[in-house]
Amino acid sequence: MKKLVYLDYQATTPVDPYVFAAMQPYWMENFGNPHSEGHPFGWEAREAVELARSRVADFIGADDDEIVFVSGATESCNLALRGVAMSERQERRQIITLTTEHVAVLETVQWLGNHGFDVVALPVKSDGLLDLRELESTLNENTLLVSVMLVNNEIGVIQPLREISAICREVGAIFHTDATQAAGRIKIDVDELGVDLLSLSGHKVYGPNGIGALYVRNRPGMRIAPLLTGGSQERGIRPGTVASPLVVGLGKACAIAHHQLEHDVKRLEAMGCRLLAELKRDFPNLRTFGNMEQRVPGSLSIGVPGVLGERLVEVASGKVAISTGAACATGSPEPSHVLLALGLEPEVAVTGVRISLGRFTTDDEVDTASEVLRWALKSMMMGS
Repeated sequence: MKKLVYLDYQATTPVDPYVFAAMQPYWMENFGNPHSEGHPFGWEAREAVELARSRVADFIGADDDEIVFVSGATESCNLALRGVAMSERQERRQIITLTTEHVAVLETVQWLGNHGFDVVALPVKSDGLLDLRELESTLNENTLLVSVMLVNNEIGVIQPLREISAICREVGAIFHTDATQAAGRIKIDVDELGVDLLSLSGHKVYGPNGIGALYVRNRPGMRIAPLLTGGSQERGIRPGTVASPLVVGLGKACAIAHHQLEHDVKRLEAMGCRLLAELKRDFPNLRTFGNMEQRVPGSLSIGVPGVLGERLVEVASGKVAISTGAACATGSPEPSHVLLALGLEPEVAVTGVRISLGRFTTDDEVDTASEVLRWALKSMMMGS
């Protein structure tokens, strides 16, 4: 029996073997607390943490002291948004985001709205991209913070961050992006993008779970209130003992992704295009969701009319792992909030499935996935 083909890399990535090897000594041999300053165990751990910090910084074109280690992208987004909003700089009260953001941003922004801030969730166009005119007409001198995802976690579209940051600068608004899905798939440079805050997660870039980072630009007026109390670690922004093994893993993962980005992108682009072409050959009415030009390679959001995405995932699950990208809390398929935000009718949105290829996807696995998905779709349509 063939091995289950994993095509859900936007949900999580396997740890790269080189990352795993780099982490191993810091579990049992080099186990010191990086904040212990009086002996070699602490010095060694501290050195490893700072090397990892440098690697993460290089990965996104930042300075080492602009990187704060956290538990993952959810905490990073919370720290960025709540940290800015609840800091001393509270003259401005407006916070802007998009309707297609990850719930880590949407629910945090909603919480801030319940605590006295003026929250605006801007719509997107039918291709998933922000209409810059909408942003320009909404921004004003009261805008404190704008948060826009670099790459969407469901449909893979790349937002025009350079243009967005230029608009933010005109009114002095702070600009945050969740770059979790962009890491290892497109080049990230904080200066080119013009962002002030950027969130990353280890397990989306072939690193370990439970670790992430927040980039905080060194700029006048940038203040971040910590979410936790109990220590002055990580510039006093994120107290608590830094998890050396996980930090080492994140640093190594970023170094590898930085080194082989071009190679990974070429492979993912070729395999993604081939898979989509094979599916369309048998199902010409197959729909793609989101802008097909401005998107990360190896990311497909598709649907076939009349075929529930949840059901397709279930039928294929014994041989190919894909996802819908939508929550199912009641036992009945619920349309994705991202697909609904594109203006799709609910009966169309529930057909959506997310297929995401990654570094360890092989040509043979693409062939298997094509065969399985075409078989699943045909059998479902014949049974309907």
